[in-house]
Amino acid sequence: MGKALSAKQLQMRDRIAQAAARLIAQDGVHDYALAKRKAARQLGAPDTHSLPSNGEVEQAVRAYQALYQKDEHAEHLRRLRTEALDWLRLLERFNPYLIGSVLNGTASRHSDINVQLFTDSSKDVELFLLGRGLAYKAGEKRVRAGEGVRLVPTLTLVGPQALLELAVLEPESLRTAPRALPEGRLPERARAAQVEALLAAEPAP
Repeated sequence: MGKALSAKQLQMRDRIAQAAARLIAQDGVHDYALAKRKAARQLGAPDTHSLPSNGEVEQAVRAYQALYQKDEHAEHLRRLRTEALDWLRLLERFNPYLIGSVLNGTASRHSDINVQLFTDSSKDVELFLLGRGLAYKAGEKRVRAGEGVRLVPTLTLVGPQALLELAVLEPESLRTAPRALPEGRLPERARAAQVEALLAAEPAP
């Protein structure tokens, strides 16, 4: 069992979480690990034992958005989720799932729309996009799949509200159950019907 943190370390941990939340919500830093390291440097806290968990940072992001960006954030999140739903419907044949900040509600004005496709061939997706005149940029990224992390093909497109990043995984990856979440938390990935339900549950602007 790890050593218990002191009151001073716990206080610093909270300060780092709040500073990282500002970097994510205000400055557009997408990566939680990068935001935590940058926040720690800003606060002069190189001790990694004081770094908060991703869950603590996400909670701080929600608190920051509720306090400083409430109306702006709600409106922008609805636009992003509406656009995400359009992409999920368009890409239905490739078994798409929305993931990330647009799903969990912490998206900022700098956030991308992140979608995972579960299909046998990334080339089929590329041909589909080309057939509809949709320009994209091909790349790779590391994603967590099962117990490990690996590189998968990505396709990035420019949408009306935000960049869309498609990560292409083989269908077998979908059989790996997402990690269990506390009651009331959103799933780690969502189909179109679940995103529709989220939008229907939101107050009308």
